[in-house]
Amino acid sequence: MERAGLSVFEATRRAWPDARRWLVFCGAGNNGGDGYIVARLAREAGLEVTLCALKEPGSLTGDAATAAQRWQDAGGQSERWPEVDAKACDVLVDALLGTGLDREPAGAYGAAIDAINASGRAVVAADIPSGLHADTGVRQGRAVRADLTVTFIGNKRGLYTADGQDHAGIVHFSDLETPVSVRDSEPNSGILIQESILSGLLPPRRRNTHKGSYGWLLGIGSDVGMSGALRLCGEAGLRSGAGKVTLVTHPEHAGLLNAGCPELMVRGSDSGAPLTELLDEVDALVTGTGLGQSGWSQHLFDLCMRASIPLVLDADGLNLLALMLPELAAADLPRGHWVLTPHPAEAGRLLGLSAGEIQQDRVTAAQNLAQRYQAVAVLKGCGTVVADADGRYAICPLGNPGMATAGSGDVLSGVIGAMLAQGLSCWDAACAGVVAHARAGDLAAERVGERGLMASDITRQLPAVLNPAP
Repeated sequence: MERAGLSVFEATRRAWPDARRWLVFCGAGNNGGDGYIVARLAREAGLEVTLCALKEPGSLTGDAATAAQRWQDAGGQSERWPEVDAKACDVLVDALLGTGLDREPAGAYGAAIDAINASGRAVVAADIPSGLHADTGVRQGRAVRADLTVTFIGNKRGLYTADGQDHAGIVHFSDLETPVSVRDSEPNSGILIQESILSGLLPPRRRNTHKGSYGWLLGIGSDVGMSGALRLCGEAGLRSGAGKVTLVTHPEHAGLLNAGCPELMVRGSDSGAPLTELLDEVDALVTGTGLGQSGWSQHLFDLCMRASIPLVLDADGLNLLALMLPELAAADLPRGHWVLTPHPAEAGRLLGLSAGEIQQDRVTAAQNLAQRYQAVAVLKGCGTVVADADGRYAICPLGNPGMATAGSGDVLSGVIGAMLAQGLSCWDAACAGVVAHARAGDLAAERVGERGLMASDITRQLPAVLNPAP
């Protein structure tokens, strides 16, 4: 607990070195104990500290009681809520509730959270913003909106998905010198995907290569009126390193699909005839982007589902798959080695749930999708989740709200498809594709801003992500 309090104190001083007046909110339990230590260290550093105790210090137990006693022994005094003014400070420290909360904060705790959020002051959360569910990232009715969260021992997945990123602010991790053996003993831990995985999965290319060395990606989709979706997917595949990309689409617009990108090879298909030949030659397949749900769409979808090559299934491909429910059982699935890339509404259709129910526990939803369909599932959204049928999961902390735009998912499908074509496993392709797509989106937002960002802006930044400067 001393190390936790020191981590919060030091991180706060680094972030706001000129803040002289600190207000620390302490609840019961270990999170409150962390707050008492922060307050004591700030007072010892010569800062003006007010501590607001929502539970009488004398009623605390264990380490929290020890921390409170040390604060008092150092001359610190405790104010009671609501006798403090949350605006009469430079920085606020939230040490109210910690990670065990599973219901909406009420009473004095709820009122204190509301006051913190209304203060307009810099806010630091100890371990996790009070009111945020540590596992799901769902706001429990109300939650502290922090500018900085200092989290301990292990990154809480709730900080990175659902409502987490809107409430956590910048996340600083401190392992508190916990032995690696202790952290590794947690059986349900996931992976926080970092951009650094790309260099390991996509090493520098050899000089003696050719386009066949980097895979042939086939994209199938775009019914009448939806030609842009497959075009976005195909160009993203090229920008992500596939040696060549062929698109099969509706003959009505096949001649226009590569007008702005002549490197794409395009074929029109009424019956699926050219598709049958291509499926025996290519290395990976993406379908569903703009596919529609017409008879033409269903015919191409059926051909893709019978193919034996790695597949990325997106958009209307997922909706057509959902139409096969509820009769479809995992044992009856027509294929394996595939990546499903749903947004919450599509995930809900595949699991017989609403989008809201999916969002209540995004990690579990992704794991259930992967298990049910024996696939790698990519649940898109704030804190995209990747999961496989063995229960493994990963969360991507990158990306931004500007990526919530038409066509962004089509680009992601093309990126993952290109990774498959280059020989990555479904898991590695999904993780690499998600992080490359998210980082490219962040670069695009730096250049054009979040509001008005287009999917093609993301595609243009992919080479910068996949070919970082030495």
